[in-house]
Parts: sequence; C-alpha cells; structure tokens
Amino acid sequence: MFGVRFLKTQPTQYVIRYRDGKRVSAGTGLSFFYFAPSTSLVVVSTASSDAPFIFEETTADWQTVTIQGQLTWRVGQPERIAEVMDFTLSAPGHYASEDPQKLPQRLLDRLQAAIKTEMQALPLRQALSAGDSLVARVGGLLGHDPIVTALGLEILGFSILAIKPKPETARALEAEVREELLKRADEAIYARRNAAVEQERGIKENELRTEIAVEAKKREIREVQMEAERAVQAKRQEIAEAEMTGKISLEKKNATLVELATANVRQEAEAKAHGVEALMRAAASVDPRVLEALAMAGMRPDQMIAAAFRELAGNADKIGQLNISPELLGELLGRRAPPAAPAKK
Repeated sequence: MFGVRFLKTQPTQYVIRYRDGKRVSAGTGLSFFYFAPSTSLVVVSTASSDAPFIFEETTADWQTVTIQGQLTWRVGQPERIAEVMDFTLSAPGHYASEDPQKLPQRLLDRLQAAIKTEMQALPLRQALSAGDSLVARVGGLLGHDPIVTALGLEILGFSILAIKPKPETARALEAEVREELLKRADEAIYARRNAAVEQERGIKENELRTEIAVEAKKREIREVQMEAERAVQAKRQEIAEAEMTGKISLEKKNATLVELATANVRQEAEAKAHGVEALMRAAASVDPRVLEALAMAGMRPDQMIAAAFRELAGNADKIGQLNISPELLGELLGRRAPPAAPAKK
C-alpha cells in the first residue's frame, strides 16, 4: 500500500539494498520494509547448486564420445557477481533480467571447454577409462578459470558419471574386446596345457633323476660289494699263498728228508754191499765144504735132514738105491707146526 513493501530473505540469500542509487545495507538473511519506487534490491543466492551435463566431444582419433556428469557450485563472493551480472528484483521472487538463469550455463560452458581440451588429447581407449584423471585435471582448471574467478564462484564438486562411445563404436569395441578375451582365454588354456606339460615333464625328470640316483646308489653298493669281494679274494689268495708256501716248504723239507733217507739207504746198501763184497772176497778163498759146515753149525735137526736130502737130490744120478727107515719118515712127518695164537675178539 502506497509503495511500501516488506522483504524477508533466507540465510542463503545475500541482499544488497540501494535507495536513490546509493547503497544502504547488505547482508544475508535480512528482513525489512522498503519503499518500492525509490529502492532497488539485489538478491544473490549463496546456496550450492547442482548442474548436470551431457557433452559430446571428439577424441584424438576422431571418435565421438558422450560425457555425462554433474557440477556442484555456489556463489562465494556475492558482491563480485553483483557487479558483473544483474541480480536485481523486479518484484518479490522475480528477477528483472535473465542473468541468474544464464549463470549455470556460463559455468557449464567453461566446463565443456576444459573437457574438450582434455579429450582432444586422448585416444578413444584412454578416453573411455580416463574418468578419474579427467575429473582431477578439469576440476583444477575450472577452479582457476579467469571467468569463474571473476564471477566469484566456488566449485564444490565435479564428477563424471559415464563416458560412452557411439553405439556402433561400442559394438566394435565390444567385438574387439570379446575377441581379445577369447584370445586370452585360448592363451590361458594353452598356458594351462603348457603348465600341465611342464609339470608332467618335471615329474618325469624327477622320476628319471630318482632312478638315476637309485642306480647310482646301486652302483655304489655293487662297487662296495665288489671291493668287499676283492678284499675277500685277496685275503683268500693270501691264505692260499700262505698254504702253498707252507706246502712248498713242507715238500722241500720232505724232499730233503727223502734225499737224506735215500742217502742213508744208499749208504746202508753200500755198506751192506761192501760187507757182502768183503764176505764174498773172504769166502772165495775158503773151501766150500768148510762154508757148508759153518752154515750147518747152527741148524736144527730137521733142517740138517732137509739139507741132507737136498744133497742127495743133487747127486741122484750117482745113487742107485736109497732106503729111508719108517722111523725116520715118521719122525719127520710127525713134527707139527706150533699151534696158532687165538684170534682177538
């Protein structure tokens, strides 16, 4: 009524009041009455705002990708933005210009320019996986952008939700990746087979090494046995040689004994022959009858009778008749040999 109005602002709204072209008051969350015909009100919201975006950019290898994300920002210096943009109210809740609505687009334009610069330096494959690095680089560039700084804006958050290629490019990449995965699967199968072959070969080699070690141990055992047998044979040979040496020594002693015995027998025979020869030489000059008488000197009667009969038989051609009395014959036949000794049990 009569041009007097009341204004109540929120704590997230910065108000600058001008009267007759002069600044009267400024602050956040102010409430006051004002005379509309002579008062100008500038209200700048300092609350944070979210600006979602979807950009299409070209990579270094001329492939188009779609970048989807969100930017969170706020007006950090309302005095500065009020100097370069029009935030004047024409009526409570209505701005006199479109600058407040254009502010998010200005910010997104700077963001798109920074993203474009980064994407043009990356090939497609790197661009599709460069979300985190892109956020770090673009966020830093946007926070120090001259226009953003001149407007007094603060970047509270920046995130990239997705980077996607065109559908046909995505299918080609999927096919390529699928082939790569199949190739890797084949390589994994081959690697597994090779590993199995290597393990089998390792097992065979271990078995062969074990057999070689066993054969080496057997050879060592055989060598030890042969050494033992050789030692036994050497000992047996030594014993045999000792026995042979003993036998040779014994035979030598026997030969010496035989030689001595032979020499003794020879000497005895020579002595006997010498005695017989001496006897024969002595007997050669003696009458045979004397020798015969000497031989018959020690005979028994029966031996003497037998010698007489032998003499008679030698001169049988000169004897015409010989009579032997029965008594003499009976006497000769009646003599018996002495009885034999009884046998021992």
